[in-house]
Amino acid sequence: MNDLSRQATRLDEIGGRYDPWLLVISCVLACLGVVMVGSASIAIAEGRDAGPFYYLTRHVAFVAVGVGLAIAAMRTEMKTIEHYSRYLPIAALVLLLLVVLPGIGYTAKGARRWLNLGIGTFQPVEAVKLMLIVWLSSYLARFRDEVSATWKAMIKVLAVAGLLVGILLVIHKDFGSSALLLAITAGMLVLGGANLPRMLLPVLCALPALALMILMEPYRVQRLVSYRDPWADPFGSGYQLTNALMAVGRGEWFGVGLGASVQKLSYLPEAHTDFILAVIAEELGFVGVFAIIALYAALAGRAFWIGLKCVEMRRHFAGYVAFGIALWMSLQSFVSIGVNLGLLPTKGLTLPLISSGGSSVMMTCAALGVLLRVSFELDRAQRQVARLRGEAAMPAAGNVPATAQPLPVVTAAETRGTSRLRQRVEPVFGKTAGKTA
Repeated sequence: MNDLSRQATRLDEIGGRYDPWLLVISCVLACLGVVMVGSASIAIAEGRDAGPFYYLTRHVAFVAVGVGLAIAAMRTEMKTIEHYSRYLPIAALVLLLLVVLPGIGYTAKGARRWLNLGIGTFQPVEAVKLMLIVWLSSYLARFRDEVSATWKAMIKVLAVAGLLVGILLVIHKDFGSSALLLAITAGMLVLGGANLPRMLLPVLCALPALALMILMEPYRVQRLVSYRDPWADPFGSGYQLTNALMAVGRGEWFGVGLGASVQKLSYLPEAHTDFILAVIAEELGFVGVFAIIALYAALAGRAFWIGLKCVEMRRHFAGYVAFGIALWMSLQSFVSIGVNLGLLPTKGLTLPLISSGGSSVMMTCAALGVLLRVSFELDRAQRQVARLRGEAAMPAAGNVPATAQPLPVVTAAETRGTSRLRQRVEPVFGKTAGKTA
């Protein structure tokens, strides 16, 4: 075996490690979610004659499935995910349209947003969020120079996102998820290098369209009106928000104690799902809410940091995936917290990993599994590069054969050109040697 073959074998034996910060934060949020769903849902379950631990049992089962999805994602190479990413827009479109099929689509609370799977229901938009992030990451990795320089490449992204959002608004009647998808798309375009002045025109065109969608649905207008002054109609349109604010105010600094919430006793609607933060504020107080916000900030910050490190090593696809998941977690948690505190109009977005909700919990776990895989491959690449640099420095000490060759140096001129021709920093050996990013 020659020196290059032995070097490749040694580098292939180097593994990575999953980011410990992401693991700890995700586990803490998931455990906190189990505790608070159990606390917030007992009265609701008993009121529906379902047994006191009905929702807690379901939530734990969904978390278990989510952990399984996360483990599967953590064991899947990013190059495999990137290979199949081109098919994801079609898969997302099909998923969203399945709700119109009789026997498959499921209607609840006046909205047709779920798929009937026999053993339960699934909200396809939760999977679409991850699909859009992965596809957009692949697109930006391949055409990032074109996206920053031409209208055509940027409009293609906006057209795909706009089509998905249009289906969500017209068929699913899900304004919250639509706004979230648009925000994630815009954020990823900015992080991917899109020209900001060029993005201004599509944004100015989208705002009137979104305003029109609000005005077309009376209940959306009512939410805006009640958000401005919920106490004007505390037993009608402002019922949810007024009870949430009473729960928050009652919690004060340290809360009334775990399990001692009064508002969850059939006063606060959706206490275990959309308004679970209000129960946390009542039982754990300002300290508990501050801890929740700090955990989400740490999760998003760590994800952005991992994405930045990937981009610095020219692992653009993995970096953009990390950026997208960070935007998803941070924006959705911001909206959910803002709704509970009366800072934003009422929207049906769950608190990631904490609120009860099967589709949301499972797909959030899957997304975090992908993010952990990104951190694993980043750490592996850093270790391999460190090994190569160490071996390149050995000739100075006279410890390598004369046949050893120095590492190739990539000049600035060689890195010019389209994004599709640039190489990753991570050395890849064996059958995949020489492939581009």
